Amino acid sequence: MKRKSFLQHVALSTGSIAIMPSLVYGRNIKPEGNPLPAEKVKEFVIAGHAKFDSVKQLLTEFPTLLYATWDWGNGDFETALEGAGHMGNKEIANYLISLGARTNLFVLTMLGKTQIVKPFLDTYPQYLNARGPHGFTFLHHAQKGGDDAKELFDYFQAKGIKEMKVTL
Repeated sequence: MKRKSFLQHVALSTGSIAIMPSLVYGRNIKPEGNPLPAEKVKEFVIAGHAKFDSVKQLLTEFPTLLYATWDWGNGDFETALEGAGHMGNKEIANYLISLGARTNLFVLTMLGKTQIVKPFLDTYPQYLNARGPHGFTFLHHAQKGGDDAKELFDYFQAKGIKEMKVTL
């Protein structure tokens, strides 16, 4: 193969490699359907903190709000379930989980799910320093869980967590 044809071949191959991902993956970027109305997402997340009737009503109107996340700014994202979690609202939290809401360790901490939370944190101890919505810590969520989360509250204190909230 001559040098010129070799270089052309390499240039064409390289160009194909660079273009291929956009051809393959570019078509999947467009979301299906319309986005949820932003004002409804915010209303739902706020309701998740303490307004059970509003949560149910909004889910009747927009069932996929169950998965919606509101951005309060500066990377502080929150779902209705997480709002219930840091407020200690077990009724709303359990209701949303029963419908299939995506949960996390902060909410499970508030609910006192020791058999899930401790093994995860024993496996990934660096996650003890993770921050929940608004900077609330695991210790805060355990405190909000009351008697159900007492074992986890003691566990977090034994691990040296002292702060209820940290700056984002």
